[in-house]
Amino acid sequence: MSDMNHPIPFTEVHIDDSFWNDRLRTNRVVSLPYQYQQCKETGRIDAFKLQWQPGNGEAPHIFWDSDVAKWVEAASYSLSTHPDAELALQLEEVVALIASAQQPDGYLNTHFTQIDQEKRWANLQDAHELYCAGHLIEAAVAHFQATGKRILLEVACRYADYISTVFGREEGKIQGYCGHEEIELALVKLYRATRENRYLELSRFFVEERGQSPHIFKDPRDWRGNLGYYQAHAPVREQKEAVGHAVRAVYLYSAIADLAGEYNDPSLLAASETLWESVTKRKMYLTGGIGSTRVGEAFTKDYDLPNETAYCETCAAVGMVMWSHRLVQIDCDRRYADVMERALYNSVISGVSQDGIKFFYENPLASRGGHHRQPWFECVCCPSNLSRLLASLGNYIFSRTEDGLAVHLYLQSEVTQQSIAGASVQVKLETRYPWEGHIRLLVETDRSADFTLRLRIPEWCRSYEIRIGGKTIEALEEKGYALIHRTWSSGDAVELELDMPVEKIVSHPGVIMNQGRLALQRGPLVYCVEDANHKTDVFNLVLPGDAKLSSRWEQNLLGGIAVVEGKGLIRIPNANLYPRADEVEFEETELMAIPYYAWDNQKPGAMAVWMAAKTS
Repeated sequence: MSDMNHPIPFTEVHIDDSFWNDRLRTNRVVSLPYQYQQCKETGRIDAFKLQWQPGNGEAPHIFWDSDVAKWVEAASYSLSTHPDAELALQLEEVVALIASAQQPDGYLNTHFTQIDQEKRWANLQDAHELYCAGHLIEAAVAHFQATGKRILLEVACRYADYISTVFGREEGKIQGYCGHEEIELALVKLYRATRENRYLELSRFFVEERGQSPHIFKDPRDWRGNLGYYQAHAPVREQKEAVGHAVRAVYLYSAIADLAGEYNDPSLLAASETLWESVTKRKMYLTGGIGSTRVGEAFTKDYDLPNETAYCETCAAVGMVMWSHRLVQIDCDRRYADVMERALYNSVISGVSQDGIKFFYENPLASRGGHHRQPWFECVCCPSNLSRLLASLGNYIFSRTEDGLAVHLYLQSEVTQQSIAGASVQVKLETRYPWEGHIRLLVETDRSADFTLRLRIPEWCRSYEIRIGGKTIEALEEKGYALIHRTWSSGDAVELELDMPVEKIVSHPGVIMNQGRLALQRGPLVYCVEDANHKTDVFNLVLPGDAKLSSRWEQNLLGGIAVVEGKGLIRIPNANLYPRADEVEFEETELMAIPYYAWDNQKPGAMAVWMAAKTS
């Protein structure tokens, strides 16, 4: 394993990007207050008062704590970069409530404390206790990093210390793990915040114990089918295929990547690589979404990627960003950042409406017109999961490398880092990406410095050009990153030009649902067609294989987007249920596609990513 890169924290990255600014602002000023209000009205926040009695409203659910914790995490991230007195007051009130609910022994769970005290840890398979603990730990770390206050961090440490007395391989401890992974990656975060090695060791115990025999879970015979639903069918190093609940899987895979890096463990990294290949080569949608079936919110067999019934939970797309980001720190390879970008620009941001108060739980790639974002859900994991990612988006742009800086995502932003080759270095990234492929990086230094700047060349880009001082240079390319090694002086500017035409995409032949179909992509954005922009049902649209397509900026549509336009065909209905092929007739029509993330923000109607292709 090579030396790890280190992501530059979002608190050190200032984003000022024409594509992202409105989204991030809406997340701060609309989505977070809205989610807080929903958590108040539904009793999730007040559950921490421990005053619930039978008949006094809805009983605290087993995963309510996680909903509040993710809001705390998102709010903390938001306050780190954008102070807000009202949000800060709400956050501190919630943090105080959470702390007040902790039991003398360190245990903290509103459901089991008030309803099933005698059933602590009795149902690891389905009760979500460790899952909720994990989200509370993540929230505590975020709150500490945002405010410097230790109140919630100390709560998390007491809880983790208590959990370490309950779980482990020592005599008298439970040799088990949670049915829903999450605490594993959270404990790594707690270790990094405190440098207490016992938290890292506890994370490794939970990961390495998973799937060991004898199994701690009963072998389910209900709709979940088998232990694979929980990724508990085999020890993690022996797992060769992504199976089961998709969100649980990518949370586990994220922890595996974390531990592979922290312990410099090639066997864990190899396991992560095997599972990465399974997901990204055989079980991932063009949008970066994963989990193809509603039954178990799960992976199915290879290449089973239906469009209209695609599940693609928003949380799973967030998990793909998390996992990809961890892997690119271990190995600066563009395939990880490419998937991170694909999921982020398509399946993640499709999860929230333009107004910030309606959300997708499922993100299908086709709809007859009945699938819409909802204001809230009974299981409301996705809204706050999306918000915490958006609030910390700066985390995913840059990394410190052994020899300089790596740029993974192209957002207009700036970052300053000390001690790069003995200099203070500021990089200003200017761009209108993803609408345009021109990227300019201005380097400012307090003294000349010899280091390497690594720029990701996306796999979707067929050709690119790099210029310094107006002169084209040939850069060494390593694992999909252009390496620019030189002695940098203040005012040096690098221009990267990524070719960004409209591309027609086909599926692997194993994806039988897409045989004879084409999709459109431009840069990182997958496009779709909606009824709102056509005079016919988009399921009747046919795209000629030789169709000439172009991109045009449309300022007055969906907040300003680049649309893809060209000539399509409409199949004229035939009275026969099964006409002969030579009886089928077509007429020409105008075709306009919009970015997939933006669908269902116009008038209701059908949507499709994959269109029938006509080759003759």
